[in-house]
Amino acid sequence: MTTIGFVRHGVTAWNKEGRAQGTTDVPLDDEGIEMAEHVADRIQYEEWDVIYTSPLIRAKKTAEIIAEKQPEIDFFVDKRLGEIGGGIIEGTTEEERVAKWGTDWRSKDMGFEPEDVIISRGMSFIEDVKQAHPGKRVLVVSHGGFISRLINVLVPKGEFSSDIGNTSVTVIEMQDNENLCHLFNCMKHLEMREV
Repeated sequence: MTTIGFVRHGVTAWNKEGRAQGTTDVPLDDEGIEMAEHVADRIQYEEWDVIYTSPLIRAKKTAEIIAEKQPEIDFFVDKRLGEIGGGIIEGTTEEERVAKWGTDWRSKDMGFEPEDVIISRGMSFIEDVKQAHPGKRVLVVSHGGFISRLINVLVPKGEFSSDIGNTSVTVIEMQDNENLCHLFNCMKHLEMREV
């Protein structure tokens, strides 16, 4: 049984401003790098066999910081792990969207990546990982919107919030009949920060 650990990237300036990031390549800010270092410290004491990451710099940098603590494990970049395409709202805040398109902007065609395409690329990745790493523990560094959709497909009977925290860890054990979520949206590594 392959086990997959999902880690969302560290925080960015756009996260803090409430700007839709989508496929826009926004880097981690200083706090995001610090958060990535905290999750890396946590993960170095866990047994993982391989790391896969989205090519977007905020996820890739988070994955690289994790990999620095575990240089012996394989590291791969997979474009299927990129964030959901946000169409024309990328770079905007909620306030800007309402001002530009009205309060019902969500009901308009904003050019979002279609749900079936998101799920298709996500499940294609999962199937490839299960084939390539049977019985292994695979760490996947990606994005909140993408991770939340994938978790809900992998564990359909679970009741999971769609709000995935920055550098949170979610662990799913892939099984033949029913996948098990052993850990969801855990950010205990951030609670240990010095005040």
